[in-house]
Amino acid sequence: MSSKGSPVDDYRGVLDAAGLRVAIIVSRFNADVTDRLLAGAEEALAEYGAASTDVEVFSVPGAWELPQTAARVLAAARHDAIVTLGCVIRGETPHFDYVCSHASLGLGSVATSAEVPVVFGVLTTDDMAQAMARAGRGADNKGFEAATTAVEMVGVFRRVAGR
Repeated sequence: MSSKGSPVDDYRGVLDAAGLRVAIIVSRFNADVTDRLLAGAEEALAEYGAASTDVEVFSVPGAWELPQTAARVLAAARHDAIVTLGCVIRGETPHFDYVCSHASLGLGSVATSAEVPVVFGVLTTDDMAQAMARAGRGADNKGFEAATTAVEMVGVFRRVAGR
């Protein structure tokens, strides 16, 4: 798996997470994968200077619960960015389609009206092998990528606001 085309490869801003308050909302479903995504996100934030005390992790049952939780975290107005992490693996029923659609559309809706970046880090894969390939170490970890995106987008939002 390659990170080619990802924000990790084509960064265009300052990656400085010092002083940023970041919420990470992570699904427990497919924990073998999501635990690794969370570790990748925390690794990226630490690498960019975030204090562990400024990173708040919210655990939810599954990807379905991500949008509603993101909306509540956003309403609390305590964070500079929100990173959402989950993993939905295709099965034999249409359940995959419903969960993926709800997670993506729901988080998109939250993000559109948010004053802070809300980053989508939900894997939607055909099998566990694809999911694990995206939950490795370093920049190929999609949790690492999502956290990197969050840090960059805080800078973009601040620039737009003239700060």
